[in-house]
Amino acid sequence: MKLVIVESPSKAKTIEKYLGADYKVRASVGHVRDLPKSNKKAIDIDAGFVPSYEISKGKEKIVKELTELSKKANEVLLATDPDREGEAIAWHIKEACNIKNPKRVAFHEITKDAVLEAMTHPRKIDDDLKKAQEARRVLDRLVGYDLSGLIWKKVRYGLSAGRVQSPALRIIMEREREIRAFSPEDFWTITANVENKNKEKFTLVCSKESRDEKEVDKILSSGEKNEWFVKDIKESEVKRSTRPPFTTSTLQQTASTRLGFAPSKTMGVAQKLYEAGLITYMRTDSTTLSRQAQKQILTLISKKFGKEYASENFFKTKSKNAQEAHEAIRPTNSTKEIAGATEEQKKLYKLIWQRTVASQMQNAKLLRTKITANIKNDIIPDFNTTGSRIIFLGWLAADPGAKGEDVILPEVKKDDMLKLLLIEKEHKQTQPPFRYTEAGLIKELEKRGIGRPSTYASTIKTIVDRGYVEKENRTLFPTDTGDVVSTFLENNFANYISDTFTAEMEQELDDISNGKREYAKTLKDFYGPFQKEIKSKESIEKLTTLGDVDEKIKCPKCKSKMVIKLSKTGKFMSCSTFPDCAGARTMEGKELEGPKETGEKCPKCEKPLVQKEGRFGKFISCSNYPKCKFIKEDEEEKKKKMTGVECPDCKKGEIMERRGRFGLFYSCSDYPDCKFAMKAKPTGKKCPDCEALMMEGTKTIPERCSKKECPNHRPDKKKSS
Repeated sequence: MKLVIVESPSKAKTIEKYLGADYKVRASVGHVRDLPKSNKKAIDIDAGFVPSYEISKGKEKIVKELTELSKKANEVLLATDPDREGEAIAWHIKEACNIKNPKRVAFHEITKDAVLEAMTHPRKIDDDLKKAQEARRVLDRLVGYDLSGLIWKKVRYGLSAGRVQSPALRIIMEREREIRAFSPEDFWTITANVENKNKEKFTLVCSKESRDEKEVDKILSSGEKNEWFVKDIKESEVKRSTRPPFTTSTLQQTASTRLGFAPSKTMGVAQKLYEAGLITYMRTDSTTLSRQAQKQILTLISKKFGKEYASENFFKTKSKNAQEAHEAIRPTNSTKEIAGATEEQKKLYKLIWQRTVASQMQNAKLLRTKITANIKNDIIPDFNTTGSRIIFLGWLAADPGAKGEDVILPEVKKDDMLKLLLIEKEHKQTQPPFRYTEAGLIKELEKRGIGRPSTYASTIKTIVDRGYVEKENRTLFPTDTGDVVSTFLENNFANYISDTFTAEMEQELDDISNGKREYAKTLKDFYGPFQKEIKSKESIEKLTTLGDVDEKIKCPKCKSKMVIKLSKTGKFMSCSTFPDCAGARTMEGKELEGPKETGEKCPKCEKPLVQKEGRFGKFISCSNYPKCKFIKEDEEEKKKKMTGVECPDCKKGEIMERRGRFGLFYSCSDYPDCKFAMKAKPTGKKCPDCEALMMEGTKTIPERCSKKECPNHRPDKKKSS
């Protein structure tokens, strides 16, 4: 028996079907080991930055099963994902399960031919790729742990900073400061609605945007009094060049703008398509296509659109180190119809199919027309209009979503007379630069060399989850907390969150993966100066206030002056004499009520219970918080939230509905003594495979197991395979 270990349970079943009876295919369900939470135990810096790993919580059973199976197997093949992280996971499986001399295979697509072909080219685990991923993990831990620790001391407990998330936040804040500093200026635009001799109407726009209203009125007056004519016509044939097939970055950007998908959602849906064998691996910097795929696409284009549309195109990969995979993201079979997928999967697959097929087509050709008009005596600025029409669709035939709307102009000739229907001015103001959307931030991070394609989605998700950025539609707005954290880092660690440093560090990690740099020396060269910088900032004063409030605004309780402070929910005005006076206001000036004693004692520590106001309304808790975290819940409200399902961990409490920073979840009523929790409402049934509680599903995912490690946790993956 030969054992093949992959990451995903659904992928395991598909691959086992392709390989036949001589093979057993099992899943590690992602990572099996990680660094411990305590940094003291995690990395031995003196020994050369040697990480100390431990089995990830909940993975003990999986590791035990894989260990037993590997001992019985004649041969073990590690087939984790074909990128740095996958290489590291393969090595971790080898170490955790004590597998001697395993072979490494990489599946860039989950199709029978690709899987069988990959099995004929086994290799050893690439130690350089593993070291590069390990260096990234260790580096991120060292930076995050040390920076976060300092921010806890100097700004506020519970805040964090990271090697890639901090530069991303800085970029958002730099744009926000530009917007705040922007001073709008008034200007006027002038439009003239005209018609030609055939009564065909079109609109002309004055070529000069004036900031002088008197000048604008003169143009209006002259335009109304005089005859109009066509001063000039220019027609030029232009081409719209074919676009390369998707990389991870361009897929995330296009899915955001066209489908409204968050980057993390795009990657989740793409993962399912990959595991179902419908697309190639979705983490890649490369824009190349295999010769076999290219020939198949060209044949398809000739049949579907015509031979004149086909064009064998090759694209140069922009990334210096396109290390994540060998090919661009493409359908594994461009002639195959997608079936049995969710609506989201169908939409993303269609986007990938269109872009891939379009990449092997001719350029589109457009005829661009510019009409210039003026009045007879020509004493005012020219008025123009531009339009275009497609004369050859080219690649737009396969990707109509990229076409846009063409403005078709009526036929006119030079010196033709025009009839003025209406000329009017419009008062406008100059606009500040736009805030970043998710797609825009990804494009900016890629342009500056910050992070890697596989990290963009998680970076954006992190700064949103941390409460540093809020997402409205797809636009990213920095919060007060994000502003304070970014400002603190920019003032004290500008070098370490700069574009140059972050991009150079990415290059050094690439060099480790290519065998050009040593792991320990790279980390030592970074960590020595970084640790000195951290220690040098230990003496700076704690950032207790963010500035003074206008002297006109006084404390609502004692009339003292007020200062700006930061809470978990953002900035607020606090009395400058706090804690002697607890007077507070919102940033809009509304008085904030402080905690009020209820007259009751805490049943845990005997301190007074107080009524507070939080994000979700009023509640009663211990005044000794955070040393005592007792919260008294309203009995009537508590009854409404009970599900009637016994807690599977402590067997005492009952599962009840709760709300946290990430929304609704369900946990034991005996919290914090029992910390059992699950994402969705329990059904009361037990999983037939692992005996864990089953929970309600969604429209696309039926009732499922609450245990992440169980295959029944994601039953939709069974369908996709």
